[in-house]
Amino acid sequence: MTGTDAPQERPRKGFPEKREAILRAARKVFGQVGYVGASIGLIAAEAAVSTRTIYNHFAHKEELFATVLIDSSQEVAAAHEAMIDRHLGATGSTGDLEADLVALAEEWARPRPEFTDHFAIVGRIHAEGESFPADLRESWQQAGPLRVQAALAAALTALAERGALRVADPAFMAEHFVSLISPAARPRTSPLSAPELARRARAGVRTFLYGYAPGADRD
Repeated sequence: MTGTDAPQERPRKGFPEKREAILRAARKVFGQVGYVGASIGLIAAEAAVSTRTIYNHFAHKEELFATVLIDSSQEVAAAHEAMIDRHLGATGSTGDLEADLVALAEEWARPRPEFTDHFAIVGRIHAEGESFPADLRESWQQAGPLRVQAALAAALTALAERGALRVADPAFMAEHFVSLISPAARPRTSPLSAPELARRARAGVRTFLYGYAPGADRD
């Protein structure tokens, strides 16, 4: 038995500081090498704990990954829900729909350093394709992307009920809005500048309003 596996070094099951260290390390490792490439050994080394310590908290790699993915997805979803409410909610709206949507679009597309590891994991999920467990993919969708889509769809539906937009399919409309305002998925050496983010936000919102503003019967 190695020194790192010695029983006296194992923290009590559920010890919060050690559990948080494991989760932080796992998020980083899963983001770097993906679910398939990660191992409990790699995560233990990153967290500076023994593999036994990890198994005291999580039964296997899939459980650890599921916890990391769902927790971080919920954090990101909550941040997006707050963002939607801040710009489109009853107390956040300025009364100028285009300006509110542009402000939302700019914030939506702005890099969020605190979620770097989460989006690295998401990128790995897409890259791993069919080798990534289908049940975990579904759990992630429900905890993150679909939750955000539902919140945005609800906000856009509320605008439609006030006559500001016309909505036939709220979920599709929300997905369409995000696709119009999101930066192009191509490698970049540096983040977009604030003026470029603003330019793209305005262009995306104007395209969106062209199709969904009242009287825009262009189906």
